[in-house]
Parts: sequence; structure tokens; C-alpha cells
Amino acid sequence: MLALAASRSLPFFALADLVRRAQGRSLAACGLGPSETRYRVVAEGARWRLRRYRGARVGAAILIVSSPIKQPYIWDIAPEASPIRRAAERGLDVFLLEWKPPGTGGPGLAHYVGEDVPAALGAAAAAAGRPLVLMGHSLGGTFAAMAAALGAEPAAGLVLVGAPLCFHPGVSRFRDALVRSAPPVFALDDVVPGTLLTEVSAIAAPDAFLWSRWADVAWSLGDAAALRIHARIERWALDEFPLPGALLNEILAWLYGEDRFFLERLPLGDTIIGPSRLGVPLFAIANTADEIAPPESVAPFLEAMPPGEKEFVSYDGEVGVGMQHFALLAGRHALATLWPRIFAWIERRRHGAR
Repeated sequence: MLALAASRSLPFFALADLVRRAQGRSLAACGLGPSETRYRVVAEGARWRLRRYRGARVGAAILIVSSPIKQPYIWDIAPEASPIRRAAERGLDVFLLEWKPPGTGGPGLAHYVGEDVPAALGAAAAAAGRPLVLMGHSLGGTFAAMAAALGAEPAAGLVLVGAPLCFHPGVSRFRDALVRSAPPVFALDDVVPGTLLTEVSAIAAPDAFLWSRWADVAWSLGDAAALRIHARIERWALDEFPLPGALLNEILAWLYGEDRFFLERLPLGDTIIGPSRLGVPLFAIANTADEIAPPESVAPFLEAMPPGEKEFVSYDGEVGVGMQHFALLAGRHALATLWPRIFAWIERRRHGAR
């Protein structure tokens, strides 16, 4: 099988990671490197650091849970395409949970979600002096939702941006192809190179990971601003990030293979979580053009949650974002129309508004 063969070639893919990072540095030398908003690290654990961004900090506080698969500066890819910068300029107190490269051992979801996210949320709440709204994109949003379902450190709300919660068969071609091609076969103490994950994903969903990127270039011709953002995202995609074998096994088996979170069967330590435990106010957005986290991977979960404040928005995507999975973070139309709505919702949480 593909993943089994790949697991025997980890040194090759580790070398490929180095090559891709070197390519990324070459692009950065051409002016396409990250241009991040200033921040400082205010807390850290064995597997994470907590960033706090500069800003007036007169509004609500948020904690962004970054995805463990890629570098977190996709949230701050350029001054003109940065939810973080816009939040800080609006006066929000912005924190971000950044994952460290994995070491030895086999930490899984119970460590990353059950221990690390609550610890970072507690540290951020102590620094801010008030509860925070949890936020995440892609797998970072999935982790944020799991942590909120645990309820270890109460959150004022939850914002999910292109974050899949349901993984049943047929929810997307990407999910079905990934389950067929990438069974959980990694050793618990493996450190799985990011390039391997990229290759497996591209084989599972070439339309999303390959062809759509070329099409986006064609659609962006004649639009210099769109091409600049596309190029920065391509450079970011070369910043591969490894994962622990145990964590990757559980993501592939428990989430994508068995849909345990949606089916109320996901164990995190001594607690079994699912939608019935997620009772915080929630705002979720999904891109209809996104194969990785389409609306069908979010809406059923929200319907299974307890009654309460839940808002769900579908978005139709846009050009100049490389892959549609990143349109909600870097798309100019999304930043102009969706993010003011997100920020207003977050600010209402500070005052307990419904």
C-alpha cells in the first residue's frame, strides 16, 4: 500500500523536506518570504509556543489553534492578506498556538488536544485577563473544536474556518481517497516528514492539490495582486512540517477512517467526546469549492450539537489563493466581507451577547 511503502522511505522524504525548504528560501530571497506581524512568545510547553501579537488589545481576546501540518504564517501570509493583522488593527487581543517540531516518543490526540490546547488556552486567558474565543482553520479548527468539547478550560466561543468535523464516507472525494490510499501504518515513535504527507494528499486528491493550483494561476493572469498572494502561498507550501507517527495514525484512523468525533466515540484521556459535548457559541464557515473541508463536513456536526447559538456560513470561493482550502484565510473578497462579520461576532462574545 502507498502509506506502507512511504513509511519505509522516511529518510528519503526527510531529505525531500530539506530540498523543499531550500526552494522556499530561494523564493523568499525573491521577496516572497513571510512578512509577519510582530509578536512575542509569552508561554510554551514541550510541544507548543504561545504567540501574542501587538495591537491595542482593547477588544475581545482570541486564541488561534494552528494546524500541526504546516507553518502557522498562513494566517499572516502578507500584510494585505492577514486575518491576524486585521484582528490586531481592530483592537482584538490575538494569541496563536504554534506547534514545535516533534521529538521522540509517540504523542497523539490526547496530548495535542487533551493537554496542549487547554494549557495554551489557560496561559492565554491568564495573560489576557478574560476568557478567549477559540479559532482554527483546517485541522487546527478540528483540534479547537475537540478541545472545546472537552471543556477543560472554558472558552467564550468557537470560530471554525474551513475546519472539517465529519469524516463519513462520501463527505468528500479527498476523504474517500485518503482512507483508501493512506492507512495508519506508522510506528508510534516515527517522525513523519511533511513532504510525505504532501505527496499522499496530492495522490489522494490531485484536483485539489495539483490541478486547481495551475488553474488558479490561469484565472489570476492580469491580476497582479492575486498572483502575488498565489506566489506567497506556493512559497509557504514548501515549508513542510513533520508529524509524530502516533498522532498521524490517530488522525487517519480515528478521524478520517472511523469518524469517531462525529459519532461520539473519540477518546481523549478518560473522556469520550462528540458533538453532544460541544455547547459553546459557535460560528463556522465552509467553502463550497473546498474538497478538503466542504460544507458537508461541517453542517451535520452542528445539527448534532445541543441547542444554542450556532451560525453557519457557506462561501463560494475566489481566485488568487492557490488552493481553495486557503481562500477563507487569504482571499481578498473573504477578508473584505467575511472577516468583519467574524470579528463582530467575536466582539459580541466579550459582552455575552447572543
